[in-house]
Amino acid sequence: MSTDPETTETASHPGEPADETGAGTGGDERVRTPGDAGAAEEPAPGAAGGSGQDETEGTDGPAETESATGSGAADGGTADAGDGEGAAAQKSEAEAELAAQRVERERIERRKTEKKGPIEAGAKLSGQAADLLAAVRAVESGAKPVASAFSEPAPAPRRPAPEPVRRPESAAPPMVAAAPAAQSVAAVGAVLTEGGAPQALAPQAAAALGEGADARLRADPWLLLRIPGVRPEQADGFARALLGAECRPDDERRAHAVTVWLLEQAAVAGHTALEASALQAALAQRAVPDPEEAVRSTVAEGEALVFQDALEAEPPGGGESDEDGESRPVRVLMGLERYALAEESLADGLARLVNSVPKEDGSAQDWEGAAGSARGSAAELIRAVAGHGLVLHTGGEASRAEPATLLREARRLGVRAWAATHTPTGQEALLAALGPADAAGERADAALATVAGLLSGAEGPGRDADGALDLDLLIVLDAPQLDVETAALLVESLPDGGRLVLSGDPGVLLSAGPGRVFADLLAARMCPQIASRTPDPGPLGELVSSIGVGELPQVDAPGKEVVIVPVRDAGEAVHRTVQLVADSVPRAIGIPSDETQVITPGHGGAAGTRALNAALKERLNPGPGRFGGFDPGDRIVHSPAPGRAVPGRVVTADAEGLHLECAGAAVVVPRERVEQSVRHGWALTAHQAVGQRWPAVVVVLPGDAAGTLSRPWVYTAFGRAARHLSVVHGVEQALPRAVAEITAKPRTTRLPVLLRPQVPTTEG
Repeated sequence: MSTDPETTETASHPGEPADETGAGTGGDERVRTPGDAGAAEEPAPGAAGGSGQDETEGTDGPAETESATGSGAADGGTADAGDGEGAAAQKSEAEAELAAQRVERERIERRKTEKKGPIEAGAKLSGQAADLLAAVRAVESGAKPVASAFSEPAPAPRRPAPEPVRRPESAAPPMVAAAPAAQSVAAVGAVLTEGGAPQALAPQAAAALGEGADARLRADPWLLLRIPGVRPEQADGFARALLGAECRPDDERRAHAVTVWLLEQAAVAGHTALEASALQAALAQRAVPDPEEAVRSTVAEGEALVFQDALEAEPPGGGESDEDGESRPVRVLMGLERYALAEESLADGLARLVNSVPKEDGSAQDWEGAAGSARGSAAELIRAVAGHGLVLHTGGEASRAEPATLLREARRLGVRAWAATHTPTGQEALLAALGPADAAGERADAALATVAGLLSGAEGPGRDADGALDLDLLIVLDAPQLDVETAALLVESLPDGGRLVLSGDPGVLLSAGPGRVFADLLAARMCPQIASRTPDPGPLGELVSSIGVGELPQVDAPGKEVVIVPVRDAGEAVHRTVQLVADSVPRAIGIPSDETQVITPGHGGAAGTRALNAALKERLNPGPGRFGGFDPGDRIVHSPAPGRAVPGRVVTADAEGLHLECAGAAVVVPRERVEQSVRHGWALTAHQAVGQRWPAVVVVLPGDAAGTLSRPWVYTAFGRAARHLSVVHGVEQALPRAVAEITAKPRTTRLPVLLRPQVPTTEG
């Protein structure tokens, strides 16, 4: 369905300040919600005014903005009509806010240059060494993504920084490796210095290369690519400095290293394997003279695996060839061993679940009685679980009540049932779905765990004598977030005769790690699939459900559940966002700032998370940032492992590190890990926000974000709001076009092919 751009019409009082949420009494402003320009208008939910600002975008940090001199700009919610202050006062306030943002950014930059340790050493570098250290630090902190050879070219003239790159790893907390010996780090540092690379990279290089790292690096300088954030051209410069005239583009060591690096970049983009032709094309772009030979040599060295997957289930005549004796078509894929083994293990484990008889943990009459006490899709889910080892369940936020009902009824039957979510906030949502009725029986939270805690043994039922999880039924919510390695670990951990339910919303963004497990299983139709018929309620539910099918409709929002705030540029977007969070939403909607989350497409740019967090901190919790850039009370997001984001708040800091409170739990982040794993959290990306919800959400869409939008992104971002959604809108027709036309980027995986010979296809 085509839509018109969201516009705000100002009636006969343009000189009076307007409130984005309609709380002000001056000015009869009206706004059209996304979709139908000709539909009924809601009074005063948005404002088109504001201090116009010219946007300049940088790739590594928030760009500075300057206030323009446009007259008659409305201040959108910072004053009521009775305040008696004119446009000049409002403009001064906006300029003062922007000036404060500039001061904050300058202070942060000064602080970075004054830090002790590796960062201080890096600040004294220049040229190639400084660039190399900056690239590594940017990737470690999530501020800058690893350059992917498989991403689309950036549209002209500008593009905000994409989502943060996450190194693809299991969701289970990684084992803390012993720090490399000081002698080894010193030896590696000497080699790095000799090659013109910053010595500050020595600990990462020593840890990545292991014993004899200095000798290995000297013998093969391109091993520098093992450090996240290092690019081939930087490794080439390092190799030239060490090898001199012996450094050649056709060096076999370079071909091996670049091939493995490209496969790692493919995994970062979500692929578990890569077509050989695409890999060879990428090698040619990286100046590898003979890409085909590079691929063969890398496979021979055991640094990559090659697969030949049939493109159809069976040839027309049966067997491996057709009637003319020609082999059926295949696709040749390349992949890293860790993802190949994980995908094969996952396929074997899923086949075991589907083909085995579930454990007898209740009579058919008992299960039917439990289903009879439930309603609608919940009853269907219980009946499916009674007779099958693997069941898929799909639905939106409201459908969480159905796996919650399954958990409650299964435990009443004496089944050792557990539910796993990806975040503590997911547990809170499930507890809310269970409702207070469970208080009379067994504690519901006794059967809840996070996926990471379950796999590590820190949470959940523990393991039995055979090493399997000591349970009969495992329900995993937000299943689209499962990457292939995490899914393989979960399935391997289930006991014989156990049951697995994967529940989630197929419309949200895919996992941070490689694979598309939930989507592949839905497409394979290898087990019962229960689609929830429980709709998400209210105007927000109607809007998000429509986006899921490619439409952006006009929705009736009498309670201002959906508000559109048009802006002209990124600078105005930052200004409006601060007003919404700090003033308009709390005053007009009744939701405090602490319960309002800002979501924006990327970290970089003039309206990315860094710029928005700086502005919001200055307004909501100003301070000197004396704890590594943080102050007590700062909202943060903690990444304990790649691909995981846990919101929280800073409590204090001491010699142990930065003390946080995350979902009611105390967390201490060591000082040396703060820069890599903690960032301010008033503003997040949609990838960081997936799987969580807040009472109010402000989605920021500056004009230069148009090229990054897609239906899954919009669906995910808009769906994080439980009661109120404000859209700071500057992308015009790009929003309805993204919803209607731009679906999720394809990922290359082998799971569907691996499942074909092992399990029957069902239509349920």
